[in-house]
Amino acid sequence: MKVSSEKGQDTTPRHYQSPASIAEDMAAPPVAPVLSHNETILVVEDDPLVRDLVITQLCSLGYMTIAAADGRKALALVERGVAFDLLFTDVIMPGSMNGRELAEEAIKRKPEMRVLYTSGYTENAIIHHGRLDAGVLLLAKPYRRSDLATLIRAALVVPMAAEAR
Repeated sequence: MKVSSEKGQDTTPRHYQSPASIAEDMAAPPVAPVLSHNETILVVEDDPLVRDLVITQLCSLGYMTIAAADGRKALALVERGVAFDLLFTDVIMPGSMNGRELAEEAIKRKPEMRVLYTSGYTENAIIHHGRLDAGVLLLAKPYRRSDLATLIRAALVVPMAAEAR
């Protein structure tokens, strides 16, 4: 940012972008369009700052959200019959239930449930021998809003958990 100001002239702010940031912006894939505005995503993330950011991004993409700070709280929502279209869960969470265990328990109660995992760890509960388990979608942290949009859409259109077995 550069501000030019001369006596007797208007002050002119100018914002200059570095060539690297321009190239990065141009290389970023477009955000996938939201096909429906009545889909609800259950976001399970233990870090409140990350959870708030994800919720803000999802709402800006047109989704409704429900949030839980850990697997037990999310499972309680499932057991109460709270309606949602996608479980978006961190894989590694503190406490007695990680994201994989949450998804397995939730699918027992709601077999049609769709799941998208996220993780900042390269080795976690859903990667074995360098490969994701069959039928698993993983969004690696940190991610761009466009990556979030693309994988959320993909997760909403993949076969349901019960069909993938």
